[in-house]
Amino acid sequence: MSNDENSSRLKRPDLSVEENNYLLMLGDRIRDLRAQRGMTRKMLAQQSGVSERYLAQLETGHGNISIILLRQIAQGLGFPIVDLVREEPEQSPELTLLMQYLGRFPPKTHEWARRLLQNELESTGRTARRQRIAFIGLRGAGKTTLGTMLADHLGVPFLELAKVIEQEAGADLSEIFSLYGQSAYRRYERRGLESVVANNEAFVLIAGGSIVSEPANFDLLLSSCFTIWLRASPEEHMARVMAQGDYRPMNGNQEAMEDLKRILAGRTAMYSKADAIIDTSGRTAEESFLDILEVLSR
Repeated sequence: MSNDENSSRLKRPDLSVEENNYLLMLGDRIRDLRAQRGMTRKMLAQQSGVSERYLAQLETGHGNISIILLRQIAQGLGFPIVDLVREEPEQSPELTLLMQYLGRFPPKTHEWARRLLQNELESTGRTARRQRIAFIGLRGAGKTTLGTMLADHLGVPFLELAKVIEQEAGADLSEIFSLYGQSAYRRYERRGLESVVANNEAFVLIAGGSIVSEPANFDLLLSSCFTIWLRASPEEHMARVMAQGDYRPMNGNQEAMEDLKRILAGRTAMYSKADAIIDTSGRTAEESFLDILEVLSR
């Protein structure tokens, strides 16, 4: 195939194959991160101030040339592009070396290393952590039903992080997002979680399904609470939401199902970091509750 024919197949014929591949990878990553947040393209456009049209172009590999130029500058400096755009203070040399060291090993060892460090550094709080139980998972997994049952069984407070966030912000969740945006919500989420942990020795907590998309907040949850992922199939998630009287998923059912599958796929790796996983698919609340009690008795 000639160079002209090859160029005609590229998203951006003015760029090289390698540069086109980078833009495609970037578009895929943005789409996956958007799915992890549970955001539609319209929602992201509103929160970022970037048009839906540009986001659509970016997600399909038609990114602006400035992205390529920034990448070239990073390569010229010999740094990953993330180091150029990082907003936080420069990380310590020790953390940099630790990340470089772990990067030498295959990904399957990273979870082992994380748990090893967690057990070593937080051994004194391990018993206290077992008294604070948090449920994570998508809507329709059974978090509220099973959480209420467990709190009653243990005689401890039943808490919903969403309500704590609303109390912290003095506004409901929709207002927080519309008035202040995603970043403000994450700040209130962290404050709420810190408040719950500081003011309660024992509890059952329902954390928001999207907490896993904010690594710092999810790490705080994992280190403070015994975390259980309530897992179900996408079909069962949707059926349960609709059974609760929410028929919004019926609007464009196939598209809603694809979005749900993408969100679940995007969050599975982080959900899997929970201390325990309970699959509630095809099981009654009573059966799943017994599964939870068995896990907690180990």
